[in-house]
Amino acid sequence: MLDESASGVFTIAVTPFLPDGALDMASVATMTEFYLERGATGLTLLGIMGEAPKLTQAESLAVVRRVAEVAAGAVPIVVGVSSPGFAAMGELAAGAMEAGAAGVMVAPPGSLRTDAQIRDYYGNVARTLGDTSFVLQDFPLVTSVQITPQVLLDIFEAHPTCVMLKHEDWPGLDKISALRRASDAGARRISILCGNGGQFLPEEMARGADGAMTGFAFPEMMAGVVAASQAGDRARAQDIFDAYLPLVRYEAQPGRGLAIRKHILASRGAIAHASLRAPGAGLTPDAIAEVAFLLDRQKRRLAELGL
Repeated sequence: MLDESASGVFTIAVTPFLPDGALDMASVATMTEFYLERGATGLTLLGIMGEAPKLTQAESLAVVRRVAEVAAGAVPIVVGVSSPGFAAMGELAAGAMEAGAAGVMVAPPGSLRTDAQIRDYYGNVARTLGDTSFVLQDFPLVTSVQITPQVLLDIFEAHPTCVMLKHEDWPGLDKISALRRASDAGARRISILCGNGGQFLPEEMARGADGAMTGFAFPEMMAGVVAASQAGDRARAQDIFDAYLPLVRYEAQPGRGLAIRKHILASRGAIAHASLRAPGAGLTPDAIAEVAFLLDRQKRRLAELGL
């Protein structure tokens, strides 16, 4: 079961599809092996970048079962179960846990506007999920829900099954500092893993985060930054991050990032096809050429730095 001690890199997995839009279960297996070989200490399935709304519940559970089978207990698996209704959330969460997940992740619906509504919502989440550990996904750029540090602390205190914050506020570094100062003063401390494509990972680690939960196509970068940060070598962490920065920047393009990520993962052999399930377009020839140029430079940069 997922708990407050979770740290490292929980890679947000893509969902591989065949060119006709069917699930590519063979690539689910190779993708899982790819992430594990490159330093993932956990896997997160069916997140926002996992095209979860495009899957049926049966497909979602099939993906969870296959990943769990390939991972064979090596790392914990978190499954996104965000839903407009609690009945669907509870059903998917129960199925995911039965399929081998260690916990689930829930983002707030965009209808929440007040602190009281946010507290009440996560109270209902905790009651719906029962004993299942859950991750609170704080991603206001997508959800439009602004959650203050104090409201987060209230939720953590009220609901022991909330064991992790997926931090994706932007700018949000001060939020991490506020939460860690509060836990240093006696508030409940939970795991904080950060998203946003790893764009601020060195700073997030320096502020007290426990690692990353995002899906950059080079998970080894995130693993290296987290390991160096945990060893107290901030300069080394920054050097590793800087070596990948051109690709971090390019993959962070709004509306195109998933297509770029899947294209790179396919070029690295993690998945067989870069296909997105409709609605969703792939890359243009110009964009593919840009990625190829950046990947070639990346190889040379890493060789020069001995990474």
